[in-house]
Formats: sequence, C-alpha cells, structure tokens
Amino acid sequence: MSSRPSSAKIARLSIATRKLHLIAGFLGILVFVLSGQAMRLHEPPIKSLEGGQRMMFLSRHIYILGSALVNLTLGLYLKLESRGWRKNLQVAGSLLILLSLVLLALAFVDEPGGGIAGRSLQSAFGWFTLLGGGLAHFLARAGMAAN
Repeated sequence: MSSRPSSAKIARLSIATRKLHLIAGFLGILVFVLSGQAMRLHEPPIKSLEGGQRMMFLSRHIYILGSALVNLTLGLYLKLESRGWRKNLQVAGSLLILLSLVLLALAFVDEPGGGIAGRSLQSAFGWFTLLGGGLAHFLARAGMAAN
C-alpha cells in the first residue's frame, strides 16, 4: 500500500478546498454588504465622526472586501498540486486566507470604536495571514510550468 495519495483523493480535496473558498468568499461579500449597512445606519452617522474613527470604519469595511475577493478567486481557480510539499503549502496558504477573513471581520466590529489609538492587532493579523496565505500559494506554484 502506497503512502502517496491517489489522484482521485487529490481531486476531491481540491474540489472541497475550492468550495470552501467560494463559500467563504460569498459569506465575505455578505459581511461586506452588512457592514456597509451597519455604517449607513450607525448612530451618530459615520460622516459626523472624528476623522480617525471614520477612517477605521471605512478601512476595515474595505479589508473585508479584499479578503472576500481573494477567497472568491481561489474558489474559482485553485488547483491543488499532487506532489507533497507544494500541496501542503497550498493547503496551509488556504487556511491562512480563510482565517484572514474572520480576523478582518472581527476587526470591523472591534477596532473602530477607539479610533486610531484604539486599534487592536486583529486587522494586522488579518493582513499578515492574507499575505502569508498569498505567498504560500505563490511559492507552491513558483518554478512550475504553466498548464
């Protein structure tokens, strides 16, 4: 019995990972729309807030969209490699990108209230996980011939 995964198993994992990214991407778009509505209905109105606090709301709102779009893109185009380290790096990258959406959505809820001085590490970790996941996917494909 070989310890190497079969091509059918890799294909199933690839499809499952793509579906997970698509679901996360669509949920991220939904969270983006809902966070926009929360800003629209916010009391006092967002436009009347001090500049730093207003920027915190708007930037965290856009961060959600960025992570959602990366997830949607991976959901459409991701193809896991069949070889060990490249596939493992892609899976790790996907987990980081999925985590980034959660962290950035939490940052929208938690960070704006304190303005610039009240920011937490959630958005920073959200961006670092998005960057790390993107780099992992890039490195997993670097040096390979285009299909």
